[in-house]
Amino acid sequence: MPAKTRRTKRPPAPSFAVERFRLDNGLRVVLMPDSSAPTVAIAVVYDVGFRSEPEGMSGFAHLFEHLMFEGSVTLEKGQHDKLVTGNGGVMNGSTRADYTNYYEQLPSNALELGLYLEADRMRGLRLTDENVQNQIAVVKEEIRVNVVNQPFGGFPWILLPPVMFKTFANAHNGYGSFVDLEAATVDQASDFFDLYYAPGNATLVVAGDLDVGKTREMVEHHFGTVPARAVPPLGSFTEPPPKKERRSVHEDPLAPLGAVAVAYRVPDPINQFEDYVASAVLTDLLADGTASRLYQRLVKRDQLATHVGGMLGTFGDPFDMRDPTMLQLLAYHPGGSIDPILDALDEELAAVGAGAATEEEVDRVVTTMTAQTIRRVDDIMNRALVAAALEQQRSRAELLGELPGLFAAVTPDDVTRVAAEWLRPTSRAVLEVVPGGPR
Repeated sequence: MPAKTRRTKRPPAPSFAVERFRLDNGLRVVLMPDSSAPTVAIAVVYDVGFRSEPEGMSGFAHLFEHLMFEGSVTLEKGQHDKLVTGNGGVMNGSTRADYTNYYEQLPSNALELGLYLEADRMRGLRLTDENVQNQIAVVKEEIRVNVVNQPFGGFPWILLPPVMFKTFANAHNGYGSFVDLEAATVDQASDFFDLYYAPGNATLVVAGDLDVGKTREMVEHHFGTVPARAVPPLGSFTEPPPKKERRSVHEDPLAPLGAVAVAYRVPDPINQFEDYVASAVLTDLLADGTASRLYQRLVKRDQLATHVGGMLGTFGDPFDMRDPTMLQLLAYHPGGSIDPILDALDEELAAVGAGAATEEEVDRVVTTMTAQTIRRVDDIMNRALVAAALEQQRSRAELLGELPGLFAAVTPDDVTRVAAEWLRPTSRAVLEVVPGGPR
């Protein structure tokens, strides 16, 4: 089908100043000045996530995120937190499939403090057996609270990948097994830090009320003295899409109703970026809100489901993933066979793949996505975090302001092409959650 001319509507285009440089030790730095409020955000992204973990060390990337808050060679445990909160700031970190981030938001007059603190723990950690064992216990309790003792715990982010993928890197539980976590040692933590937490494996973004020249001097002063170390090669986690449907059933004793997750592989987020953006629009067209196709079909018309949802990427942020990743569609239902749900889903996807998506429908989705993006990055902390992931994976923090235009460039023909090529019943993964079973 020949592609139609790109639409010419011009969406709101937020503009963010971007200054970048690289230190001699390899640290990539992006400064994004914005004097609209007297606050600054600091985000450090390390190129290590769930997919970096070797077999026998599942959950280690997340465990190590906890260890980064246990003190440095300079500061005792808890001092980092006290210094941030004592100066009116907030801080945290998170682990994703392809990176781990750490961040602070502070009054702008405390910028140098935040830079010192991040550089300090990049330089070296306080790794002891007591700290490691303490955080193993914390992570195990987090798993109990968030997964084991929660209805639909781990659905779909832990349960669905091993249905779709075959390699350990893509399929394993990023939270970690208790066996692997309990086997973690100080030596492993030290080796992990040396390998993945080198300055050359990190990206620093500072956004907000800052002077570019003075901030660069502060960055060079605090981070420039962190010794350079060898950087691990960027891993390739590529594996072919399924050649036939893959299914699995999970019994959940706490689930009050049934659920099903259906996943499809999508274009490479980096090397097939335009088609990947079209996949993001397609995801929301199918499953975002009460106007979406699947809500109208499964909930409102056929009354097969009580709720539907969808996301692109592990946690629903499509632009923090490398290849491979999934488009995930979810439906919660009163019980019984999932076949009617799958049949209705197949009909809707086939219709979109045959050209049923209208200009009006795509415009509605793009308008919502644009509004959500602009609202999100209006917050200075979110702006730094999103920019850091974009810079880490695409060397393009500027995409932060370009995303609305990229959404607007997606046509119904693009949505049709991606749906027809990628969303096929013969190459999907289906995970069914059934209430009941042993606890």
